[in-house]
Order: sequence, then C-alpha cells, then structure tokens
Amino acid sequence: MAKTKNTPEINKDINDADSIDINESINEKESGQTDNDTRDTEQNESLSDQLSAEKDKYLRLAAEYDNFRKRSAKEREMTYSNARTDVISKLLPVYDNLERALKMECADESFYKGVEMIMTQLTETLGDMGVQIIPAIGQPFDPNRHNAVMSIENPDLGENIIAEEYQKGFMLGDRVIRFSTVVVAN
Repeated sequence: MAKTKNTPEINKDINDADSIDINESINEKESGQTDNDTRDTEQNESLSDQLSAEKDKYLRLAAEYDNFRKRSAKEREMTYSNARTDVISKLLPVYDNLERALKMECADESFYKGVEMIMTQLTETLGDMGVQIIPAIGQPFDPNRHNAVMSIENPDLGENIIAEEYQKGFMLGDRVIRFSTVVVAN
C-alpha cells in the first residue's frame, strides 16, 4: 500500500477538525454538567422544602398530642370532682335529717347518743373528703355562698348580717356544693 504523505494543508484540516470536535465535546459536557448542577440544586431545594414541611407536620402533631394529653387529664380531673360533688350532694339530706333529729327532744338517752355518734361520724367523713360548712350566723351576707330567703329588722345586728340559718351550706374546696339558706337582718 502506498503511504500518503500528510501535507501541511491536510494536517491543518485534521487539526482543525479535531479541535472543533474536542471543543464541542467539552462544551456539551460543561452544559450537561451545568444542567445537572441546576437539576441537583432544584432537587435539593425540593427535598429541603419537603423535609421542612414534614418537620412542620411532626411539630404540629406533637403539639396536638400534648394538648390532647393535657385536655384528657383535665377532663378526668373534672369528672372526678363532679362525681365527688354528686355523691356529697346526695349525702347532705342525710346530714340535714340527723341535724333535725338532734334538735328534737328525746326521752331515750342512748338513742340520742347513737344519733349523735352517727352525726359525728358523718361530719368527720365529710371533713376528710374536704367538705367544709359555710359559716353563716353573724357573718356578712355573701351572695356567692348564701341564699337569702327572708329579711328582718334587727337593731342589734348590722346591715346585711345573717340573723338565722334555715339550712347549712357546704363547700368542696372553692366550689359551693349547696348554698346556705339564711335570713338577713336589716
């Protein structure tokens, strides 16, 4: 085979063709890399947004659970308090009847002593439960604790002082279970 001699003109054409191909290849790689960088940046931003959205959902769910837990505890406490109040309210007529029985004259001393012991036991039990008798006679009238059913004129007592008590009132902590039924002077 015959060897061809590369002439300067042919060499120039070959070099030009090679350099064009290399430059185009480099440009394609750079533009592809730039496109990849742009895609990677957009993907990172998208993932970052998704992560932040999921983190926000998690924090909201955690806060909602904490609120639910607190609300449930408060509801349990209120249910217990309401149940105690209901039971005590049902015992108060028994207290009233024992009090009336002690005010009546009785010929049988041992019977009277037995009723007195039952009354003492009931009073102690109510006290152990946190129930307090609302003070009334001689105290100033308080509409948040007393229920006035009558008013009388009494120069010995001051204005809005309780003169008589028809029915004792009771409190459980700061909550009034039953208002005192009273007569107010002046």
